[in-house]
Amino acid sequence: MNLNQITLPVINIEKANHFYLTLGFTQIVKSPHYSRFECANKATFSLVLADHAVTNSAVIYFECDDLNQWVKSLKAKGIKFDTKIVEQRYLWQEVKLKDPSGNMIKLYWAGENRLNPPWRVDIRAELE
Repeated sequence: MNLNQITLPVINIEKANHFYLTLGFTQIVKSPHYSRFECANKATFSLVLADHAVTNSAVIYFECDDLNQWVKSLKAKGIKFDTKIVEQRYLWQEVKLKDPSGNMIKLYWAGENRLNPPWRVDIRAELE
């Protein structure tokens, strides 16, 4: 099973479209109330126009193998970050920012630790 679609509420779809295009995503659907973007791995995410600000606590993670360069290029394009790149205790490097509607975004690099951290469980062993 694959996770392939996340939809984020936005209060200004044009500003949100510009933001995600600036991050480097490919827009594949555009309407006055809905947009969809394609990621490098062919997964997609979408934006839906909300009639009022929506507060949610979800965090959307986008991974890049050259996080430092990506952040540097985005800063040069005017993207503002809430933190510097941080080495997390769970062995990921990440930086926080928000989209124009306040949705929390983390750009990160986890490498092998995303799917195979040192503490990965073996559910088969637990079932025996």
